[in-house]
Amino acid sequence: MNVYDFDKTIYDGDSTFHFLMFCAKRNPKVLFKLPRIAVRGILFLCGAIKKQAFKEDMFSFLSVIDTDRELEAFWSRNISGIKQWYKENQHEDDLVITASPEFLVEYATRMIGIKYIMGSPVDKHTGKYTGNNCHGKEKVVRFNEAYPDAKIEEFYSDSYSDSPLANISEKAFLVKGNKLLPWDMERSKKHI
Repeated sequence: MNVYDFDKTIYDGDSTFHFLMFCAKRNPKVLFKLPRIAVRGILFLCGAIKKQAFKEDMFSFLSVIDTDRELEAFWSRNISGIKQWYKENQHEDDLVITASPEFLVEYATRMIGIKYIMGSPVDKHTGKYTGNNCHGKEKVVRFNEAYPDAKIEEFYSDSYSDSPLANISEKAFLVKGNKLLPWDMERSKKHI
């Protein structure tokens, strides 16, 4: 089984940010949420609030949109952001594990034929988390719960924050744009 992060790995950019900006352009009510999101983002960067609290504030825009309609419109325009190198290497049993909201990424992965996905459990109508943010060590926890006997043959991510998954994989690759680089295991140790 090959495992992939999503944003900046097989998708060119940050799907959550792209979706937020897409919705802001189409729904004026979302614009009123942006100042609070910006302030909370600064507080997160300063260490005053936790990441999951910031993300819930960011996802609060979901409460003022028709999420299903916006998902369809967004991905019909942005599915072209799936990187060509991934399309050329896709396998039937690929798994995407992402910190992005599962409902957001699942829509795209279904469009391109990926059957297996794990993401952050975010309510698509309220923006509230219904479980832990799927990031770092949590990705390994979720993987082991769902696939207790599986082995990761190849792992791909754009970030060393995914070192916990890289460390349980037979091979790991760092994705920089469209380049696949060997995973630096020494650097990886600093992120565990």
